[in-house]
Amino acid sequence: MIVILYVIMKKVLYPFYFYSALAFTLLSSCANFGDSLLYFNKNAKISKVKTVLYFNPEVFPDISEIKEATYSAFYTATSDQMKSMGNLKYLKVDTPISFDDVDTGTVKEICKNNNADIAVIPKVKYFKVGFGKYVFSNQVIVSMKLYNAEGDFVMEAAYDTYKGNGRMLGTAENSVIIGTKGALRKIRKELKNRSASTHKPI
Repeated sequence: MIVILYVIMKKVLYPFYFYSALAFTLLSSCANFGDSLLYFNKNAKISKVKTVLYFNPEVFPDISEIKEATYSAFYTATSDQMKSMGNLKYLKVDTPISFDDVDTGTVKEICKNNNADIAVIPKVKYFKVGFGKYVFSNQVIVSMKLYNAEGDFVMEAAYDTYKGNGRMLGTAENSVIIGTKGALRKIRKELKNRSASTHKPI
C-alpha cells in the first residue's frame, strides 16, 4: 500500500516540480534579457571601493512633475542594493549632470571633494504612449554610466523593464526600482567577470 501510494504521489508531483523548475528558468532568463552592456573600458582602473557616489538620474522626458517620484524610486532601489553590499559608504549628489554629455572634470572634482572611489551617472527613460502631455506607459529603461575617481569612463549598462519582465501591470515607480536594481546587478557582474577581484565592485 505504501509503495503504491509513493508511486502515485511521484506521478502527481513530478509534473509539478518539472513545470515549476521550467517556469523559474524562464523567468530568470527573461530577467537577463532586460540588461545590456553598452560600453566597457578595460584600461580604466578602480581602486578598492569604499565610497560610491550617485548623481540624480536624468529623467526623460524632462517633465518636472515626474522627477520627484522618479528620484524617490531610484534611491529606494540604490539604497536596497547598497545594504546588501556590506560596509560601503553611499552618497547622493544633487548637482545636475548630462547623461549624454558627461562633464568628466565635474565628476573628478566631486569625487575628490567627497573621497568617492566611483561615481554613477544614471538616466531613467519613460515611454510615451499617447498624445497627452503626461500619458506614459509603466515601462522604463534605466541606464547607468560608471566613472572612476579620476573621471575615466569605465562602463555603461542598462536595464529595460519590458524586455526583462514584460511588465504590463504595476506602477512606473516599481519599474524604476526593478530597472535600477537590474542595471546595478549588470555592472557588478561585469566588474566581477572582467578581473575585478582586486577591488570590491558596486
